[in-house]
Amino acid sequence: MDEMNENASVSKASTLKETDKKCPQCGGVMDFDPNIGGMACPYCGYEEEIVQEAASAAELEFDKAENTDNCDWGAQKKQIICKSCGAETIYDALDVASECPYCGSNQVMEAADENTIAPGGVVPFSVTNEQASANFKQWIGKKFFCPKLAKQSAEPDAFKGIYLPYWTFDTDTFSRYSGKYGIDRKEKYKDSQGNVQEKTVTDWHRTSGTYKLVIDDELVQGSERHDSAMLKGLEPFETEKNVPYKPEYVAGFAAERYSVGLKAAWEKAKESISRKIKSNVTSKIIQENHADHAKDVKVSTTFNKITYKYLMLPIWCSSFKYQDKVYQFMVNGQTGKVYGKTPISVVKVILVILIIVAIIAIFACCFGGFSTIQDIINNLGN
Repeated sequence: MDEMNENASVSKASTLKETDKKCPQCGGVMDFDPNIGGMACPYCGYEEEIVQEAASAAELEFDKAENTDNCDWGAQKKQIICKSCGAETIYDALDVASECPYCGSNQVMEAADENTIAPGGVVPFSVTNEQASANFKQWIGKKFFCPKLAKQSAEPDAFKGIYLPYWTFDTDTFSRYSGKYGIDRKEKYKDSQGNVQEKTVTDWHRTSGTYKLVIDDELVQGSERHDSAMLKGLEPFETEKNVPYKPEYVAGFAAERYSVGLKAAWEKAKESISRKIKSNVTSKIIQENHADHAKDVKVSTTFNKITYKYLMLPIWCSSFKYQDKVYQFMVNGQTGKVYGKTPISVVKVILVILIIVAIIAIFACCFGGFSTIQDIINNLGN
């Protein structure tokens, strides 16, 4: 403890009374149960409904938000004294929920302080760890390049359920654009031997216009603690099915508060929305002008009526071992979608490459004027 104090700032924190309470029938620790969408005792089966006062989290005005900066938690820690067994536990400052490592009691802490924004909503777990495990088995079974032995032997380690912070943004966009569209036509010409040949020529025309797009729940990760690409692979989440945040929903799970602040998240959202708009505008130019191509597309966008939500989204984390190497994967705790890393069979990769080369060779022999494979090799050498 003394050594930790030398390297980190440790502050005292308390747990929330909503999740400190025990089962009224047997005194056991009650957790959120995805099967019923409420609190349940895993020992005697007692169930308790979570009472909600609103249907979903409110959309908040971006311009009126306070505490919009990133949160650099660094080496900050917080100290929790378990109200059940009295044991002391040290957590990272961004952790807001876990379990006492000594007695298993829920330790759900305040999800915000005077310098941070409180979560407005949560998308509760609806996929159980058993369902997550079954989905993993189906997912890895469909991975063609994964070795057969890995598929048969892969057993996920214990699943860890965690709520991660996300921002969502709504906005009405208005864009002005300019660019060029191209229409292809065939043109005949004579080659150096006097033979008539045909080539494709593109005629380019300038265009400009306006484009409107309403954005609903543009999703941005609020944590940089985890593999961003893996989290992206779990999307989409059905964020419209969120409920107002209550600590009971995270009871029995780990949870984090954000480190990517609202202001930085909005900049990421703008980049993502702008890419989407440019892609849509490019398609619009091609379709409206019955064109074959578009290029030099430039877009200028204004963002109006910007609102946001700070949500906690459910994710199952696990891993499996194959040939002494650990492969991590995640499961979307709402939809069951799996994303992660698997071992690659070198033999299968080589086999596929050889098949592709053989197909190209056969095609070249049939349609390219080469009589043998040796002719193809000789021609490549030239």
